[in-house]
Amino acid sequence: MNLTTLGASGIECESVGLGTWAMGGWMWGGGDDAAAIAAIRASVDAGVRLIDTAPAYGLGHAETLVGTALKGRRHDAVIATKCGLVWHTQQGAHFFDEDGKPVHRYLGRASIFHEAEQSLARLQTDYIDLYITHWQDSTTPVAETMDALLELKRQGKIRAIGVSNAAPDTLAEYLRHGPVDAIQERYSLIDRDIESTLLPLCQEHGVASLGYSSLALGLLAGPIDPDRQFQGDDQRAGNPRFSTANRLRLSAFFEALTPVRQRLDCSYAQLMIAWTTRAGGVSTALCGARTPAQAIQNAGAARVTLDPAALAAIDAAARHHLASLD
Repeated sequence: MNLTTLGASGIECESVGLGTWAMGGWMWGGGDDAAAIAAIRASVDAGVRLIDTAPAYGLGHAETLVGTALKGRRHDAVIATKCGLVWHTQQGAHFFDEDGKPVHRYLGRASIFHEAEQSLARLQTDYIDLYITHWQDSTTPVAETMDALLELKRQGKIRAIGVSNAAPDTLAEYLRHGPVDAIQERYSLIDRDIESTLLPLCQEHGVASLGYSSLALGLLAGPIDPDRQFQGDDQRAGNPRFSTANRLRLSAFFEALTPVRQRLDCSYAQLMIAWTTRAGGVSTALCGARTPAQAIQNAGAARVTLDPAALAAIDAAARHHLASLD
């Protein structure tokens, strides 16, 4: 697999990482713990080292699954987790309710130290490779947040610092107070805003870029049956992007790319993941998986090389079929 380095940290990871949001169950219609643990192990076996998680993914549940899956093989993985979405305090601004608990955006110093200890315990490790501010907190100065992160780094509890869901001026403010090794932002063929906002800033400062939702919540993984129903609290049930009309547009899009997929001997999902890590894209694509089969397929995207003809075909198909995507 192609390797990338997380900023100046020296930490190496592949161009494909595993995202564990869906494993936590919340907003995904529940989960299967045994399948999730098997998927994490299958990812590592397939050459994926970066495992991305967060306390908010099931109020600590996803972190617990990661810790269980990596027990005895911690050094085979690069663990990224997050801070800043809290339910142990009502400081900061209320963001949402999860499982009946109010979750706030808060990045105060003492809260970050508390969160780090909780995450270390759930992950069954004594260090976190990449510690990321999950969502930004308008009630706490960035200087205070960064000071806490740098202290955790001095203590050896984290190895690198990341920032997620941040505007360019917020990232610039972090950089004024210390090194940022990586950003994590939404990025896919249909979510490309960071190409003109954050990615140039990352290139200027040597910051790695991790793209989440590389398959747009599964929309770009391949044709979806127009009659499929999403169950429980699955966020896709009420997402306009998953309307019947859009699913039909996506079917035509994938049909147009069938010759490319066949020539490169890859799946549609692998094609879309490879596109996100092309030159001009992100350093690493974070891809969710809930089963070993999905994890192994996603890992295979790191071995897909898109030549100029493939890139041109993808861009043409997107312009023709996805321009009117709701």
